[in-house]
Amino acid sequence: MGGQQRIYKQRIASTTTLAKVFRAMEMIAASRIGAARRAATEAGPYEKALTQAVAAVAVHTDLDHPLTEEREDTNRVAVLVVASDRGMAGAYSATILRESEKLIADLREDDYEPVVYTFGRRASAYFRFRGVDIEREWEGESDSPSPETAREMANVLLERFLDKDPETGVGALHLVYTRFKTVMSQVPEVRQMLPLTVVDVPESDEERATERGFADDPSLAQPEYEFIPSAEAVLDTLLPLYVEARIHNVLLQSAASELASRQRAMHTATDNANELITKYTRLANSARQAEITQEITEIVGGADALNAS
Repeated sequence: MGGQQRIYKQRIASTTTLAKVFRAMEMIAASRIGAARRAATEAGPYEKALTQAVAAVAVHTDLDHPLTEEREDTNRVAVLVVASDRGMAGAYSATILRESEKLIADLREDDYEPVVYTFGRRASAYFRFRGVDIEREWEGESDSPSPETAREMANVLLERFLDKDPETGVGALHLVYTRFKTVMSQVPEVRQMLPLTVVDVPESDEERATERGFADDPSLAQPEYEFIPSAEAVLDTLLPLYVEARIHNVLLQSAASELASRQRAMHTATDNANELITKYTRLANSARQAEITQEITEIVGGADALNAS
């Protein structure tokens, strides 16, 4: 019985230590979620302004641009997978990796050649373990991405997309990441980043006239734009900035999602550890009570034997 008590006490001590670690990680994640959410929110107006600027050029000109045209000279397609650097975040990375595997399988079924780019050690280790070649990987900033990293990623991916060589260039770019909705809800997203699709672009002359401010209803009129030095030069400047802003926003959304997932996972782990501590404490008390009962029985039995003799 004494051996059982020692075992239960050791388990209680180790589980208590783990509970403290889980609680500390939960508090750290909770304290960083606010900063991650603010970063994503503050980047929103800049991205929105770039989106409006790109849409304005598309609306008011008939200009074609390499970033908005589909390539047919190559079947290579870039896939950027955004996961976490560390574990203990619940199903955060597993969900993203499952979605990326599904996307890669769908691309191969359509006779495309996926070219994998990863952000986060979990994604890199996952694909390397399965023998998948990784074109480029970024690590170390999954929970606090910097604008410099986003700029580097945008430059690398744009260079590959604009590469005219069909053996090294890519015809499209897909993003697999987690969109942050609330602390309790994060949604995996699979989106095509390149070629760009500008939304709300008028198709007919009537719609274009309405956008340019010639509608009968003044409330529907949009401002007239003049592009200096030219619409093409403006688009050449805006589109790379737009891609960089979009990638940075994706990284910020994923960082907030990772922290929220880690907070929930550590909260659940702390609750489970406390339940185990309660269970082991009850078992240790039961073992102690059984040991005391056995000792009393032995003492009474010995006394009866002495009296009988």
